Amino acid sequence: MNQDGQNQDGPSQGGQDEPWVSELQGRCPEWLRGEGPAADVVLSSRVRLARNLAGMAFTPRASQDDSELVMTRVRAQLEQLGTDRLSIDLRGCPKERGRLLVERQLISAALLAGRQRQAKGDANQDPRGVVTWLGDERLAVMINEEDHIRIQSLRSGFDLPSALRSADEIDDAIEATLDYAFHPRLGYLTACPTNVGTGARFSVMLHLPALAITGDLERAKRAAHDMALAVRGFYGEGTESAGDFFQLSNQTTLGRSEGMLLDEMALEIVPQIIEYERESRRKLMNTQRVLLEDRVHRALGTARSARLLSSEEAMKLLGLIRLGVVLRVIDDVALPTVHGLMLAVQPAHLSLAHGGELESGDRRAARATLMRDRMKSKGAG
Repeated sequence: MNQDGQNQDGPSQGGQDEPWVSELQGRCPEWLRGEGPAADVVLSSRVRLARNLAGMAFTPRASQDDSELVMTRVRAQLEQLGTDRLSIDLRGCPKERGRLLVERQLISAALLAGRQRQAKGDANQDPRGVVTWLGDERLAVMINEEDHIRIQSLRSGFDLPSALRSADEIDDAIEATLDYAFHPRLGYLTACPTNVGTGARFSVMLHLPALAITGDLERAKRAAHDMALAVRGFYGEGTESAGDFFQLSNQTTLGRSEGMLLDEMALEIVPQIIEYERESRRKLMNTQRVLLEDRVHRALGTARSARLLSSEEAMKLLGLIRLGVVLRVIDDVALPTVHGLMLAVQPAHLSLAHGGELESGDRRAARATLMRDRMKSKGAG
């Protein structure tokens, strides 16, 4: 196996002995560190650039040979960008290991699933993969998702400018030797028309529990839709909110520069929503403190005593506990503990921590045990 986590004789099959599995599980990624600007409300910031290679059929219409050639070209270019990389070929990757990457937001569920080909009928063998930089998992490049290349840059807290700079550096390095599909009037060409132009998506992961408690969340979501923003769940498109965490992102890029999109998100839209949430928190603390304390301490009590928990229940509890920690209503739980559990309670993380895939009932029991152990009060024996 070489430095990229690949077998020298062929693509990695992601087996149980793959060193990257334990390596990823053993650390907290950048986006969950709870640091950075406005980290009380903004869990993470992400910039994603969609690119396609010139002269190649886009992924939805590409043949298997075309996709294989894209994989070869992109991975060869990324090999020139330093040694601290993990390159994973998702063909044949066991289910739990692939889900681990989704839960850590290194890949999308669509990339993991692959594309069903009528001729082959085996999406698991569709050429596709991801390259990420180890240490903090700030950068990842998905290959053969909806577009040939999806560059993703993540930062903890509200820090879109820093995320954009890192994404642009990788983008420039790839474009130095590979030609992108580009139109002088339209900009970067993409598989989905909403990404044509800059191909850039700016998004933030927001924690909005106070707006949910005060009943103002739906109004905030409607306002976001009115501003042509997408509001999605914890794992992006097609997912539901968990623990009052929401991804907010721009929906179109055509006719707007990266600078325009960045300014709208970083200077206008997101600061307003941050202030709405903070004002709701102040309102609760000043006028309904008992209600707030009851909510968060009930959640903490359940986390410390439950014997069975679904992932949805666990995330709902963790969202309320996080609110209590940030507002100092709870003083015997550390924020890193809460953030670590947000990953640890997810199905793949939980199953792999127990040596393999767990049945649903076993996961619920293991999740509750983990929550009880991690949420012990300081004075507990």
